[in-house]
Amino acid sequence: MIGAGPAGLMAAEELARAGFGVTVAEARPSAGRKFLMAGKSGLNLTKVEPEPAFRAAYAEAADWLAPMLDAFGPAAVQDWARGLGQEVFTGSTGRVFPVAMKASPLLRAWLAHLGTLGVRLRTRWRWTGFEGAALVFATPEGVVRLTPRVTVLALGGASWARLGSDGAWAPILRAEGVEVAPFQPANMGFSVGWSAHMARHFGQPVKGVALHAGGRISRGEVVVSARGLEGGGLYPLSRALREGAGLGIDLCPERSVDEVAARLAAPGKETLANRLRKGLGLTPAQIALVQEFGRPLPQGAALAALVKALPVPLGPPRPLDEAISTAGGITRAALTEGLELRARPGVFACGEMLDWEAPTGGYLLTACLATGRWAGRAAAEMG
Repeated sequence: MIGAGPAGLMAAEELARAGFGVTVAEARPSAGRKFLMAGKSGLNLTKVEPEPAFRAAYAEAADWLAPMLDAFGPAAVQDWARGLGQEVFTGSTGRVFPVAMKASPLLRAWLAHLGTLGVRLRTRWRWTGFEGAALVFATPEGVVRLTPRVTVLALGGASWARLGSDGAWAPILRAEGVEVAPFQPANMGFSVGWSAHMARHFGQPVKGVALHAGGRISRGEVVVSARGLEGGGLYPLSRALREGAGLGIDLCPERSVDEVAARLAAPGKETLANRLRKGLGLTPAQIALVQEFGRPLPQGAALAALVKALPVPLGPPRPLDEAISTAGGITRAALTEGLELRARPGVFACGEMLDWEAPTGGYLLTACLATGRWAGRAAAEMG
């Protein structure tokens, strides 16, 4: 088992339950580093919502992942966490979190459980490729070659290299004849060419807005940063934006355009900024966005329409290494239904190595766990 993230650990558990001796090789000094980082602001395990909406989050990969998600979907993820002693709760948006909120208690319990199943974890073991039938690792003790009965790869995508997901495996597999789609950033921020007056707002969140792109709407906050816009509200739209859709922001989603116009038309000689603040309750960062992208500022109904659909010209996506996840990876055609590499029998792949993408909100982690479980079971059947 190569890679000690959620997909890899799930595959290792399935193999161990089937009676195999399992060694997990992890390049970093400890397991689950990206998993732990994702849990710092609250570990979003999965999402409870009607099945069609849940599946739709995986776009064209939905039918490929369907049997895996059927076998280990949101309900199973919650049961799995409870089985490790971690109670969960469902928030108002359907997102599911451990009561502890953090990832570390869950990971500790999981690793302890894997230890009782006989799973061996080898850290600082970096996989460098194949040598005939052998897997070659660079380790603190020198080069190690192993020839296991089956192998499962769970090396992540190509984001957050400092945590282990650097995509360095892609050239290795391409050299073996495995089709790997080019990586692209997913769930990422976008560059914006700010004017100088925006600098005082860097680091400020913009909350309570609705973002529009490519026919989709996202409710959530974004953050104005020196590099552009980022944040959870943007991530569900990141694919559409990456593919060229324009971004619009409704700064008053709870009010109609007529109500906004009426509030802005209040008599008096106040500045426009004061009318936006007092009449609509906009924050300084929201007002700055209107001034940044609405000049020359219109009056009356045109200003109300601008507040309801502020166009935000974006630059390119932030780089791969700043993205939460990546699109691209091992294509569906390169894999059997059991996630075995057609070009390398006996080697399976799972998690973010595969060519699928989904927004944050529990979809990423659920699919990583589900594909890890699927690959582990398929490997066990073969072995």
